[in-house]
Amino acid sequence: MKSSLIEGTYTTIEEALMKEEDIQPEKRDDWKEVSNYIKAMDFAIKKLLELPVSNRFIRDLHNILLTGTRGDTKQPGEFRKSQNWIAGATIKDAVFIPPHHSEVPMLMGDLEQFINNEKINISELLRIAITHYQFETIHPFLDGNGRVGRLLITLKLVNRNLLVKPALYLSDFFEKNKILYYENLMKVRISNDMNQWLKFFMVGVIETSKNSIQAFKDIIELKERIYSQKLNGLGKKRVKGELLLQELFKNPVTSVTDVMQKISTTRPTANTLVRDFQKLGILREVTGFKRNRIFLFSDYIKIFL
Repeated sequence: MKSSLIEGTYTTIEEALMKEEDIQPEKRDDWKEVSNYIKAMDFAIKKLLELPVSNRFIRDLHNILLTGTRGDTKQPGEFRKSQNWIAGATIKDAVFIPPHHSEVPMLMGDLEQFINNEKINISELLRIAITHYQFETIHPFLDGNGRVGRLLITLKLVNRNLLVKPALYLSDFFEKNKILYYENLMKVRISNDMNQWLKFFMVGVIETSKNSIQAFKDIIELKERIYSQKLNGLGKKRVKGELLLQELFKNPVTSVTDVMQKISTTRPTANTLVRDFQKLGILREVTGFKRNRIFLFSDYIKIFL
């Protein structure tokens, strides 16, 4: 969800996990972009089991990310065929002007070779950092370059077996250090200072890794606390309570209908279980409706904020 902040898309974790029909109409554009990001990640993880990162792979990601969103008219899945620029109302006052569109296929071909060239003796983290700089500098698409570029970081970490699951996202670090992020990219472009960019990128990896490790520890602690201190209060309903808790750790936003389907039970039982989870402080109702209510596993969500 935080991956889109740097491009002006604001969707909370709770909203991102809701169904489209539960999202307020004015927020659905942002929701769709985040939903597409999740779809692109799922697609890419499966695809990487069969094929290496290629330009076709990158264009497929871009197509998934932009289709059906505000970028739907910006040639989803295609390298740009016109000049673009970064910041500035017009190209005349742009902060940075990427290469001419006629050069994009050749430059992206070179980048593809660099990404997959096993003969280059370089740390994989350094390769990923350089790849991100190169991709953002080429800016091969009319829209969505930031999202694709940041998605590729996580995908390459998985692809190179540095991560088992896509659980490390530098987007939050880039957002919190947005000015430094852009400045360090520009230093390479203007003064060829690649070292400073690499240092910045590595600091991001370190800080994000520490935050991710702490989040995993907090999740384990929360799970143990609920199992040992709260579920005992369910009595004979504990078995179904454990099933529901397992589902909430998969998706912390739920409804009575969702509970019925996920743990295969009746509506009265699902209603009772949800009420019990509310009394235990595990679930919190957020709509205020009498029907179609939505409940949040708040303590779990807070770990990611």
